[in-house]
Amino acid sequence: MTGASERPARKGAVAIMQPTFLPWSGYFALMLQAEKFVFLDSVQFVRRSWQQRNRIKTPDGPLWLTVPVLSRGARDQLISEVQIDHTSGWIEKMVRTITHHYARAPHFVPHAEAVFAILRKRHERLADLNIELIAHLQGALAIECALVRSSTLGGSGHKADLLASLCAELGAKAYVAAVGSKEYIDESTAFQERGIEVRYNSYQALAYPQLHGPFEPFLSVLDLLLNVGPQSAARIREGLTAP
Repeated sequence: MTGASERPARKGAVAIMQPTFLPWSGYFALMLQAEKFVFLDSVQFVRRSWQQRNRIKTPDGPLWLTVPVLSRGARDQLISEVQIDHTSGWIEKMVRTITHHYARAPHFVPHAEAVFAILRKRHERLADLNIELIAHLQGALAIECALVRSSTLGGSGHKADLLASLCAELGAKAYVAAVGSKEYIDESTAFQERGIEVRYNSYQALAYPQLHGPFEPFLSVLDLLLNVGPQSAARIREGLTAP
């Protein structure tokens, strides 16, 4: 649950990210700093990106979990349009892979089973799967933050202009930005023109107990939940530093 001391800083703050597959802990660090979180599903899909895959830990190092998508005759798709390819039986393969490497994790049950139940719904579209998983993980982490899809809003423009447009539509006073977007945001006046403060996310993934050897950062947050359980949200908060 969000502490009372955090609420004033979050009030009026918006964060925006593409809906990624089983995101890492830094994704949820953005949610902790925002009152509203926008899934940017109205931009072009990038194949073999975080939008369709993420990593877990194995005795042999990080392993990619990938959701196959239909691509033939579907170039330049928006994220919201991408369809999942269910012909390979990928769901049960992924369930077996996660179970094989995490069955001995202290909090495997119920977190893994809840994720498996969502995977087994056989969503037609990738964004729908990702967003349902993220919403579930948000709940497991007890993060209070309203979720919105950009495809339901009227934002316009590209890069900083699009982000600022979405923030303005939501009445944002501040935008919590990923560090990777700093260059193109700093080159733009889109936020200043709308009177919206830009705050850059400063999050460091701190070590926590893991299976399979020395600590490996930048894995799916599923690794954190299965290993740390109810202390996961506190661990993410500890990784946040002052802007």
